[in-house]
Amino acid sequence: MKPQGIWYSQRGARTFTVSAVLIALIVIVLVISVNSGHTSLSPMQVLRTFMGMGSRTESLILFEFRLPRIVISLLVGAGLAVAGAVLQGVSRNPLADPGILGINSGAGLAVILYVSLNPLRTDASPFTLPVLAILGSFGAAAAIYWLAYRRHKGLSTARLLLAGIAMAAGIQSLMLVLVIRLDERNYNFVANWLAGSIWGTNWDFVLALLPWIVILIPFVISKSRQMDVLMLGDQTAAGLGSVLNRERLLLVAAAVALSGACVSVSGGISFLGLIGPHLARSLVGPRHKHFVPVSALVGALIMLAGDSIARTIIQPSGIPTGIVVAVIGAPYFLYLLSRSRG
Repeated sequence: MKPQGIWYSQRGARTFTVSAVLIALIVIVLVISVNSGHTSLSPMQVLRTFMGMGSRTESLILFEFRLPRIVISLLVGAGLAVAGAVLQGVSRNPLADPGILGINSGAGLAVILYVSLNPLRTDASPFTLPVLAILGSFGAAAAIYWLAYRRHKGLSTARLLLAGIAMAAGIQSLMLVLVIRLDERNYNFVANWLAGSIWGTNWDFVLALLPWIVILIPFVISKSRQMDVLMLGDQTAAGLGSVLNRERLLLVAAAVALSGACVSVSGGISFLGLIGPHLARSLVGPRHKHFVPVSALVGALIMLAGDSIARTIIQPSGIPTGIVVAVIGAPYFLYLLSRSRG
């Protein structure tokens, strides 16, 4: 049996190596994404534009259209993957995901209500829908928490998952009723949003999303030890001195805020919060200190690759990014489900 210190150093070295490889892959996909699109830019054109020697059209394409969308894809991928890692740790269920638990549905309901009540969206700003989506996410999460909580018994992780699935189904039904009452213009907007279309593609939306990512992901990583303790079970965690409900509530709040902020600019991206943590855990092990940062990198890589494919597969309009991610995530979810039943 290896000494604990040596195991930690080996695990840290493996995490560093995996992270370096993932960052290199992200850079490669980013370069491909920058050079891909309806209007193709060669690597030399991109380099000249970055150095300030590109044409007005090249600067417009690169700095006003492609780069903001690329940055949003990276931020959304990292945020949703970390949110999924938190929810899996808190619920101790490997199938937990912001979409499966109904948190993303709460954000979608808030957006549809806003579009229904304000069809012209005359007061819309880059910060309007993100705020509404986050409020919707917290509303759905509060309802799920209330249904799963039992007095004198605390929060049941099994009830948390079941309540989330039921809440998601109920919200989806309500959204269908609201969507069919919209006019054609707003119906197309909401349909694309729910399918996972990155609709916020300028730097204002990057600024609206960035603070949530910069603050909440480091906060979650700082709670890695508490999540490790929670994974041991309530009785063991209580014996080790963890204040269960408070820690769980803080972590769930962070995951909900991350999900709401990300979904507000990317639409209904499903399964990313499921795939990212699982792949990261298989690469660097179960300790949250190691696999939460790697989850962020895996999520960013998958989201960027998926958006690059979605943007270029059918020219000139492309397809919603959520469809590409779902094509990857749905079979993986069924694979995990079959393993858990086995």
